Amino acid sequence: MGIEQLIVKAAAYMKESDLKRIRDAYEFADQAHHGQVRKSGEPYILHPLAVADILVNMQMDVTSIIAALLHDVVEDTTVSLESVREHFGKTCAMLVDGLTKLEKIKFKSKEEQQNENYRKMFVAMAQDIRVILIKLADRLHNMRTLKYQSEESQRRIAQETLDIFCPIAHRLGISAIKWEMEDIALRFINPQQYYRIVNLMQKKRAEREQYISDIIGRIKEKLSEMGIEGDISGRPKHIFSIYTKMSTKAKQFNEIYDLLAIRIIVENIKDCYATLGIIHTLWKPMPGRFKDYIAMPKANMYQSLHTTVIGPRGEPTEVQIRTWDMHQTAEFGIAAHWAYKEGSAAPGAGAPFEDKMAWFRDIIELQNETRDASEFMESMRMDFFADAVFVFTPKGEVFELPSGSVPLDFAYRIHTEVGNRTIGAKVNGRIVPLDHKLKTGDIIEILTSKHSYGPSQDWIKIAQSSHAKTKIKQWFKKEKREENVDKGKDQLERELKRLGIDPPTLMTEDKLMEVAKKFNFNDVEDMLSAIGFNGITAAQVCTRLTDKLRKENEEAQQIQLTSEIKEMKAPGTVRKSRPTHGIRVEGIDNLLVRFARCCNPVPGDQIIGYITRGRGVSVHRADCMNIPQGEDEEVQRVIDVMWEESVEASYSVEIEITGHDRRGLLNEVLQAVSESKTNISAVSGRSDKNKMAMIHMTILIRNTEHLQSVVEKIKRLSDVYSVQRIMQ
Repeated sequence: MGIEQLIVKAAAYMKESDLKRIRDAYEFADQAHHGQVRKSGEPYILHPLAVADILVNMQMDVTSIIAALLHDVVEDTTVSLESVREHFGKTCAMLVDGLTKLEKIKFKSKEEQQNENYRKMFVAMAQDIRVILIKLADRLHNMRTLKYQSEESQRRIAQETLDIFCPIAHRLGISAIKWEMEDIALRFINPQQYYRIVNLMQKKRAEREQYISDIIGRIKEKLSEMGIEGDISGRPKHIFSIYTKMSTKAKQFNEIYDLLAIRIIVENIKDCYATLGIIHTLWKPMPGRFKDYIAMPKANMYQSLHTTVIGPRGEPTEVQIRTWDMHQTAEFGIAAHWAYKEGSAAPGAGAPFEDKMAWFRDIIELQNETRDASEFMESMRMDFFADAVFVFTPKGEVFELPSGSVPLDFAYRIHTEVGNRTIGAKVNGRIVPLDHKLKTGDIIEILTSKHSYGPSQDWIKIAQSSHAKTKIKQWFKKEKREENVDKGKDQLERELKRLGIDPPTLMTEDKLMEVAKKFNFNDVEDMLSAIGFNGITAAQVCTRLTDKLRKENEEAQQIQLTSEIKEMKAPGTVRKSRPTHGIRVEGIDNLLVRFARCCNPVPGDQIIGYITRGRGVSVHRADCMNIPQGEDEEVQRVIDVMWEESVEASYSVEIEITGHDRRGLLNEVLQAVSESKTNISAVSGRSDKNKMAMIHMTILIRNTEHLQSVVEKIKRLSDVYSVQRIMQ
């Protein structure tokens, strides 16, 4: 994909002036990324071009395409955000800023940094939906090129995609991106199952395609007789969808019948229902398998008629019927409706559309109420990424709630005051407790009273949605401030005493105010009140209060450790006789030696030593991830070690065998190990719903050659997929 091909595609729906702006943005980005390459070895500029191409296929506006071309220039080059704003306007700069990671701020951990990046992105998304649309296109292209990453990065990025980006794509109704990302993620997370399903699908492909072709011919004939024009095709089920069905419903591949669905696209809604009648005339519908998403669209605006019929060979066959507009929405979701003009939403994004996207406003509210990024992300997972239930008011109004919600969540979703005055609830006409789990289709009536005393502390535990929990905490914060301040002070004192610290030494006004500012509170009372109503924990505040004390202790420990290392590495150092397990430490005799359990080194492995505090030398494999790297002070504790020339000991090694779960597999594995004259100290096994067996075994071996012979013997067994050494 080059800039000229992108321009040709964009020209199908853009003005000449827009195309010139895209070309200018490309030249700007190309110059900024000059000399940079991706891990694939390709010029870096091909990545923003590919992201822009995905958005052009969705027919996104010119500003989105420009932001896609520039989305990495601030993060990965010397270009400033001010420069982007100067050349391409404040809206484009805002989009680029929303996509730029927080790289220059120091965080305690990578997880904290990642959560802060997500928080920044979601808040930007709530202000302008185009931020997340560009990010989804960016993630999709990164998934397409995931093979160039390390194995560890592949699994981490794939899991992150399933956990965060696929649910967002689903929320926004962008199935074209969601399905592709899910399939790619499965290939890297569970490659055995992915390729097994691919192979099974290939075996039956010709037979299924002939079957679908026969059905399509019958439908075309009947539609022609009724004067209905329609586009009919067979849609293959996605691999991740098949995997999920096999896992959650404990089904084998041959028990899944809807591997191909028939999709019929017609001109208008009247033709949709007429086509449904034709389908039900041709074949008998299966009871309970008809869904009318036209009359009642999904929360992500998806509309279609779904029915499953008993086909000509007696097999269940799924049929989907929709209009062309519905098809665009099904593929591109919000992008099909939110077509931007410069500075405002285009016609078609009216009040009903705004109602569907009301959850954006909840993100802003959630951001204002959560104190740290981890809490924000946990709330996002709870409310926005979880499966949903759809419930009704007595008047028939539909509300979407996170799966597992209770009547309290529903009450606070209606209105904060309704929630605060709740005294009971009816579900389907029957009085239920406030912790009753709601199901899709329930009709809920909230019972309220003006004389209610308000929420109780138990409600925070009963409520399942972060929205309801936040509203309940707000009530306690406002109504019981003085009580919460006293309670927070008591909790903070108790926590300090538990840590062995005298509270008055740290709970001075200056020190407490310093910590309050770090948590973004206006004053100390606000912070103590937050502890009292469980907005933050006493432990969190104690951690900040004791930071300086902890640093002083760490400095003292470091001085002592440096002294120990110098003494241990000094020439001629002599220690009392200790067991060495066949290990020799360079320059030191008779030192306490132990093997690290994280990597279990054996003779033949490249090894390295690590001086522990008071426990001698811990021996690791040289490639162990727990050995410090770089220029950190911890690196001073690394020491050269080597195997003694003649070692007669046995060493524990953990291996994991995966294979097809069949009768006798475990016995054959045990016999193979026994025949190699190898002792087994522990063995365990399990299998999943997809007949994948996993055997975990601890064996006693002499060296790496002995281990390799055992592994090769096991690999020769039928139905064994892999044998690998475990590094914890």
